Amino acid sequence: MLQPIGSHTRYIQSVLKGTSREDSAATPDYVKRSWVRCLSQYRLDPQSQREPFVLPREERLARKELNLELVSFADAEMAHLYHQLAGSGYSIILTDHDGVLLDYYGDLSFRNAAFRTGLVLGAVWSEEHGGTNGMGTCLFERAPLIIHRDQHFFSRNTGLTCCAAPIFDYRGELVAVLDASGESDRAQQHTLVLVNMSAQMIENRLFLNRFRDAFVVRFHSRPELVGTWGEGIIALDAAGAIAALDRNALFQLGCKGASELLGAPLERVFNISLPALLGRSQKKSFHALPIYETRHGGRFFAVAQAPHSKRQQAGKQQLTPDEERAAPSISRSVLDELDLGDPAMGRNIQAAKRLESRDIPLLLVGESGTGKEFFARALHSASERADKPFMAVNCGSLPEMLMQNELFGRGGSAGTGEPDRGRIVQANGGMLFLDDVGDLPLELQSQLLHVIEEREVMPHGCDSPIKVDVRLVCAIRGSLQEKVRRGEFREDLFYRLQGLVLPLPPLRERQDKAALIRHIFAQEVAATPSVTLSEDLVEALCAHSWPGNIRQLRNVLRGMIAMRTSDRLDIGNLPSDYGIGLPVADTQSREASPETQSLNPLEKAERAALLREIDLHHGNISRVASKLSIGRNTLYRKMRRLGIAFPARQSARR
Repeated sequence: MLQPIGSHTRYIQSVLKGTSREDSAATPDYVKRSWVRCLSQYRLDPQSQREPFVLPREERLARKELNLELVSFADAEMAHLYHQLAGSGYSIILTDHDGVLLDYYGDLSFRNAAFRTGLVLGAVWSEEHGGTNGMGTCLFERAPLIIHRDQHFFSRNTGLTCCAAPIFDYRGELVAVLDASGESDRAQQHTLVLVNMSAQMIENRLFLNRFRDAFVVRFHSRPELVGTWGEGIIALDAAGAIAALDRNALFQLGCKGASELLGAPLERVFNISLPALLGRSQKKSFHALPIYETRHGGRFFAVAQAPHSKRQQAGKQQLTPDEERAAPSISRSVLDELDLGDPAMGRNIQAAKRLESRDIPLLLVGESGTGKEFFARALHSASERADKPFMAVNCGSLPEMLMQNELFGRGGSAGTGEPDRGRIVQANGGMLFLDDVGDLPLELQSQLLHVIEEREVMPHGCDSPIKVDVRLVCAIRGSLQEKVRRGEFREDLFYRLQGLVLPLPPLRERQDKAALIRHIFAQEVAATPSVTLSEDLVEALCAHSWPGNIRQLRNVLRGMIAMRTSDRLDIGNLPSDYGIGLPVADTQSREASPETQSLNPLEKAERAALLREIDLHHGNISRVASKLSIGRNTLYRKMRRLGIAFPARQSARR
């Protein structure tokens, strides 16, 4: 609840004294500790109207240069997190270990509030300057936390909700904070989980880059989580001795500190030597292998990688065509993580891998929700530009003038006189992803063509161009040729964009649906790995047509996970409002549909009898299969052949 101006000081004091009429017990202890520091240690006034403290431009630039590695590795995760929270009003913020704001992804609806409260580059958000707030208090507490509205110390910040998580280096020193801030009415625990996952991914990237010239073992108790934010990572030196362990590794192994294992061989931890694990990893194409922890016998799954320099040397060795086909890849590409068994996706991945480090424009074609941006991000992560920025722009999301500024930048922003870098300049050295490129206005198409041909950008209001080096990947939902024919898209630009065209199949046509469902489910429950899917539910999800593709599937899974009453999800967890299948009555009413008109009289009779059994058992496919003495897979094939949509469980709708 917002406190009227002038009362926030009294509110803080009443909560600390325990005399508040409101539920002061709901105020977390870490907030109360911070308030005490602000009052007694920093001598701050909650009603202070002084301007937020912002570093001078030279010092701000020096800070960013000093943290260039951090900012580079954080950029992709910040963009991904911003995409996950799109439309919720949150902005994504990165600060250094002193609370200085280094990077910022802003929601358009939040920018005015951001500037008003000092969420600008170079602003200092340590508690000493910003009072109790997500970033500053997280720096002090060294743990993920939420500061919600009137829990902020300064009254000017009580309209904000901040979800912050710390980022540590390989030595366990806190180096940064990742934060999502917005004008939310509720403290979102789900948002904090996402922020913490992204912070852990940044931490993992920093660890792997720091030990890129060491042997690395990546492991988890579940094979599908190796390579995700929750994996444990161990770095070993040239002699095979443990040089470092990340936080997740220490947690999973039950160690209080890295000193317990530093200098020890891998056999001290697992029942396998480093050379043996390296050899087995290569033979198994770097899929996670089962191993056992030596102290307690716990089972893990692990993969070992050679130093980056050795992987590069191995990749340059000349092999015969037969050897090339037979030899496993020295380093499993990030693109390979998208290959779950669908032939069309497999061909796309192999084609993209051949071009992953070549500057050839790529055009991804697919329906909305088929994962075009995720494919582009995977290509970026697998390329030689992986340590440079990835910038994504939706070409149909803004009016023409705003889109021009967003893409190409402008000469000077109001109030500061400093130029605004457009996304193309921000992507310099890395990759630029243009989604729905067919919606780009004609005038901006001309400017984009100039960027491609001349490798330079002319920001609006500037006299001189800026040289850029970007890898361009574009995406469309329909046909660009049709837009060219109607004069809505430049023909010369069209031919420049389609260096390689990859069609991403809709989910309904993919042959790896079961594996994809399990893969996405594993990502969504990474924070709660005890949650599982029943085979009945997987089969039911496979039977759905998914008009919204992977995006719809992910949202359905999130809804079931959030609304679950136990850690075992089955068909009864399917929410009726997600439209998974049709109620039996609706299915029966489709007798005259085109897909049933082609049935012969015997098939129509079989269809009617099967519908009666499904209705009788309230949509419980397992019971219907048992009654008919056939397997569930056989029953699903029969339903598809007879044009019967998967029925929603009637018991779930009552």
